[in-house]
Amino acid sequence: MSDTKTLYTAAVHVTGGRDGAARSSDGRLDVKLSTPGAPGNGTNPEQLFAAGWSACFQGAMGIAAKAKGIALPPELAIDAEVALRQGDDGYALAARLNVHLPGVDPDVARQIIEAAHRTCPYSKAIKGNIDAVVALV
Repeated sequence: MSDTKTLYTAAVHVTGGRDGAARSSDGRLDVKLSTPGAPGNGTNPEQLFAAGWSACFQGAMGIAAKAKGIALPPELAIDAEVALRQGDDGYALAARLNVHLPGVDPDVARQIIEAAHRTCPYSKAIKGNIDAVVALV
């Protein structure tokens, strides 16, 4: 058994699958869900994953930059892409983070990105499970 401690647990109730709704136990998340590309309102699981991974990744970048004594620029941004794919073995995901780190030396930026990719919980969760790319752009 691991000696880790739980820092936070998200609790979300989903009804209706891709064409339903999701609401967190604290009420802070309350969204209508929709199938990718379908008309109408609502988000989809791929968009939610893209938002979650990129937000978490920025946090991991902040920790990595602080360890190097570097302040991240306020213009730091991540464009996340999560693709839903279908092949002979069924459905799968692929993901890409395009990291914009203006004003930071590219070599230092890559070091920060690599450290964040090693420590971000989302990056750890998908490692070896889906096609994933993190790129400095």
